[in-house]
Amino acid sequence: MKIFRSISMVILLLTGCSNNEKQLIKEADKIHASILTVDTHCDTPMEFSDPTFDLGVKHDDGCVDFPRMVEGGLHAEFFAVFTGQGQRNDSTYNKVHRKALDIFEAIHKNIEKNSSIAEIATTADDALRLKKAGKIAAFIGIENGYPIGKDLSRIRQYYDLDARYITLCHTRNNDICDSSSDPAGPENNGLSSFGVEVVKEMNRLGIMIDISHISDKSFSDVIRLTKAPVIASHSSCRALCGSPRNLTDDMLLALKENGGVIQICILSNYLKTPEPNPEMEAKLKELKEKYGDYNALPDDTKKLMRTEYRAIQKRYEKLATVKDVVDHIDHVVQVIGADCVGIGTDFDGGGGVDGCKTVAEMKNITIEMLRRGYSKKDITKIWGGNIMRVLRKVEEIADTPEPGT
Repeated sequence: MKIFRSISMVILLLTGCSNNEKQLIKEADKIHASILTVDTHCDTPMEFSDPTFDLGVKHDDGCVDFPRMVEGGLHAEFFAVFTGQGQRNDSTYNKVHRKALDIFEAIHKNIEKNSSIAEIATTADDALRLKKAGKIAAFIGIENGYPIGKDLSRIRQYYDLDARYITLCHTRNNDICDSSSDPAGPENNGLSSFGVEVVKEMNRLGIMIDISHISDKSFSDVIRLTKAPVIASHSSCRALCGSPRNLTDDMLLALKENGGVIQICILSNYLKTPEPNPEMEAKLKELKEKYGDYNALPDDTKKLMRTEYRAIQKRYEKLATVKDVVDHIDHVVQVIGADCVGIGTDFDGGGGVDGCKTVAEMKNITIEMLRRGYSKKDITKIWGGNIMRVLRKVEEIADTPEPGT
């Protein structure tokens, strides 16, 4: 009899857990159907150099396409115009500028090809209108201000091509500011004098300033100078993971004072301090020796290198989890509140964790927030309300002249 009771108790517990999980999934589905969900950073346009790549088709490789966005309940995506850092002279500035223009064109073509299910968005109102119409909102951001070179007029050109944020730098210093990860260390002591003009011009035009990747001193310079709230499009919390790419609690407090938002990056190395992984390190070293500098490769060879890199990741990387993602959301909420945090996956640029490896699994983040007691009101803010609030404020502060003036 005791054995029977014990077995019955186990069955009841398992059934209760199963029913509770089903209820969480059902609640997450309801929430995603009724709110606007936004991811502020994916690097999927790197795939667009292949003219056959179609966002409207579900892919076995990579992380982002429209069918999987629908599956995961994601309504808006910021597609990154990413250019890796090269030499800094007039010749390379012109070359990388042309490269950026090619990426803009490829993004527009891919969206136009799928105009029945997606449209380019440039405003918060666009995102809401498209959500209501059952369409995906495709925003554009620029990752790395490097293609600006030293030509301020290019910022207006990128604005006219629908860029609505610019990450000031990437993994190396540029003529705008210092990076958080340049092996050579700082060279501008934060923002350069040209960087000051870039910030002012972005404020004037209504382009969100993205402080992901920039150094702590660059961050403090931007916060002091900007008239508009800023974003960290794909960063996490340094208190939980010591990467210099992440924001300290003091930086979070400054971000709150500014009215900005940190979009939690779901790349494992920014969520958990990596454990020693000699097998993966050896394979990545072999990959680097095989191909050399990624940024110097032609597009078709870059694609081969990315494919091999993903295979190494899949086999060897010890991924963080959805719980780790929500730990970072929790931390931001505890330090500065639920009005200042969102989600920026870095999908197709290294992002992806156990439980959320592609956009098809985005609801798992919502399920974990529900499991921890987050209200629908706060989930609405985190999934899109906060970033749209910032975009609206940036739009309000802008003093954009009409085209041609």
